[in-house]
Amino acid sequence: MAFTRATGKHRRPRRIERGTARAAGVAALAGTGVVGSLTAPAVAAGPAAAQTGLTPVVTMGDVVADRIDAQAAAQHEAAREAAQAAARKAAEEAAREKAAEEARAEKERAAREAERKRLNTFVSPIPGSYVSTGYKSGGAVWSSGSHTGVDFHAASGTPVQAVGMGTVVEAGWGGAYGNQVVIKMHDGTYTQYGHLSSIGVSVGQQVTPGQRIGLSGATGNVTGAHLHFEARTTAEYGSDLDPVAYLRAHGVNL
Repeated sequence: MAFTRATGKHRRPRRIERGTARAAGVAALAGTGVVGSLTAPAVAAGPAAAQTGLTPVVTMGDVVADRIDAQAAAQHEAAREAAQAAARKAAEEAAREKAAEEARAEKERAAREAERKRLNTFVSPIPGSYVSTGYKSGGAVWSSGSHTGVDFHAASGTPVQAVGMGTVVEAGWGGAYGNQVVIKMHDGTYTQYGHLSSIGVSVGQQVTPGQRIGLSGATGNVTGAHLHFEARTTAEYGSDLDPVAYLRAHGVNL
């Protein structure tokens, strides 16, 4: 008589059942010391590690770490470039400020130099003329017995100019000097221009080197048209200086 088995009773165990049985067997052997030798190869085997799912996790962690490192490096580089740009901008601004300050200083220096030159520039009262009668020349024509200035050769109507920077303190009739102009110079000395045929300035007026102040003539005590020029320490008669030495001391060639 043949024996039969129930359908499906002796089918091959499923994977989960095999795993459970394996775990039970390992537990049974734990007390014997055999488990160490049995389990070591299994731990070292590659498939066992693959079944845990740890390798993909570790790989994904490396990718994230690489991305974080890359972002940190990019941020560090951006910060370094920003710092360099800020330093360059600060240096450029400092250079511009320095250049502007130097330009202002140069402009001020040039203005001071121009003013100094203007104040210290002297010219002849009649350009191209010459001294026809010298200082301290003697003769009865002068009430003091000698010439207190010099005479510049000039026909009547020749333009007469201020020899330097100053302020007009007298402009009008001056007795023996005829029509005259007296100027207080910027250095405190005075210059006089006599025998003019006409006067072109007024008292209190500021004049500059070479500015026309009148025309030569023959007014006052004269024998002919010319310009009488004096240099003085005051505005008054009798404080005269050598006019030629005075002009030459201020750079005028006569």
